[in-house]
Amino acid sequence: MFKRIKNQIKYMNYLQQSQKSKNKKERYVDDECIIYKKIEANLSSLKKILGASNDIVFREFNIGKSKPTKAFICFVDGMVDKNTINQNILKSLTLEAANTYYDNKDKPTNLFMTVKESILSAAEVSETTSFNDVLDGIMSGATPLFIDGYDRALIIGLREWPSRGVEEPDTEATVRGPREGFTETLRTNTTLLRRKIKTPNFIIESFKLGKQTHTDVCIAYMNGIADLKIVEEVRRRLNRIDTDSILESGYIEQFIEDNPFSLVATVGNSEKPDRVAAKLLEGRVAILCDGTPFVLTVPCLFVEAIQATEDYYARPYLSSLLRILRLGAVFVTLMTPAVYVALATFHQEMIPTVLLITAAAAREGIPFPAFIEALLMGVVFEMLRESGVRMPRPIGQAVSIVGALVIGEAAVQAGIASAPVVIIAAITGISSFIVPALIDSIIYFRLFLLILSASFGLYGIVVGMMVILAHLCSLRSFGVPYLTPFAPTVWKDLKDSFIRAPLWLMQWRPKLITREKSIRQEADARPKKPDSDKGGGYS
Repeated sequence: MFKRIKNQIKYMNYLQQSQKSKNKKERYVDDECIIYKKIEANLSSLKKILGASNDIVFREFNIGKSKPTKAFICFVDGMVDKNTINQNILKSLTLEAANTYYDNKDKPTNLFMTVKESILSAAEVSETTSFNDVLDGIMSGATPLFIDGYDRALIIGLREWPSRGVEEPDTEATVRGPREGFTETLRTNTTLLRRKIKTPNFIIESFKLGKQTHTDVCIAYMNGIADLKIVEEVRRRLNRIDTDSILESGYIEQFIEDNPFSLVATVGNSEKPDRVAAKLLEGRVAILCDGTPFVLTVPCLFVEAIQATEDYYARPYLSSLLRILRLGAVFVTLMTPAVYVALATFHQEMIPTVLLITAAAAREGIPFPAFIEALLMGVVFEMLRESGVRMPRPIGQAVSIVGALVIGEAAVQAGIASAPVVIIAAITGISSFIVPALIDSIIYFRLFLLILSASFGLYGIVVGMMVILAHLCSLRSFGVPYLTPFAPTVWKDLKDSFIRAPLWLMQWRPKLITREKSIRQEADARPKKPDSDKGGGYS
């Protein structure tokens, strides 16, 4: 009993510390730093905090001429449009509307509200009494306005900074379908999703993560479709993050995944708005991070690795064949080196005689056993792939192609590796490119099976596959089994798994992801021929 009470107290203390750290990371300065009524005190406080940076601009001016009132604005040079500031703030307050509302009449009873409601010609204006909100606005590209005699400030949103335009992503090339991809600007990314999903049920919630970076992060979901328990779990895990910096969505992924020690990623990512929109409409939750074009989606399942966006844009027959091909590529890249080593080392009797003689002749004079041979060629292939990725694109492609040809041919001629091993390494590498979402985990699983095959032959491969399968069955992504709809088996969801049924047959959304509104379309959605007896069709 006492142990249970002690654990409960520890849990309550943990919640309190989490709340304190959450509040702490959202503050720039201590709570004692407030907005004063005297404008000189506010200007002095801001210069004390931000004055050391030469890109911070302070602009002091007077509102009105006959009865001037002091005011000033502060902004980061390069994060706002100076022409917009001149037109919408300075000109409005010093020349045009200020003269109408201030000089030609008695002094307004509440100048602050007059400026906010009648003078400023900006679309985004908010009022704050917190100095932390002022600093947050400045660092985010907004422009705070201070007026003498008021212990409040107006945050004017006039953000504008250089950004990359919407382009086709290199990581997810498509044959048919939209070519646009996400950018590094958060608001651009949310707009791309809004263009796809035009409904008030599409909800976007904002967060700030990182005690030093204060990175803008959003979660997006479909109200009425997404499971509210999953949405609440996403909020809880994001609020639990307490770190100095969030520079990319990969930071967030490592803080919120279910199985941090697993080799398999249980958080999906994509650069394509149409792919993310399709997942949102199935009930998933998207996490968007400012400064990166990669958007996270949860829950993430194994079946997503063999799916492509253009599968749904083409007719189902070719799409199903390609999915079976991708699933086969997973087994080929995973097991081919291990099966070769097992057969060459332990089970030569299983190889046809002609093929065995040819392979033995090819391996004549090779100083290494089959295991070392396959391991070396695998390492060389990964080195070539990494060099092609890291070098400049034109040079990287040449290095990858020429390096593979030269090294493979030279290794065979020098008697370091046999021709069958070079062929197997090439097939293994090409197959891994078909399923890029699994390439990180496949490298380790392939090595695991290779070691077992060199030690125990085909029995080792069978045991290794059982271990891998058991591990995949144990994984969860935000509470959803990773191998859904295979394990547990959900028969309705198999229509969109290793095959792709016609769209008019997919009446239901994924069962274990969507627990709210699971019906996607009416049951009788099959296209019908025109009824010629009733006057339809062509004559």
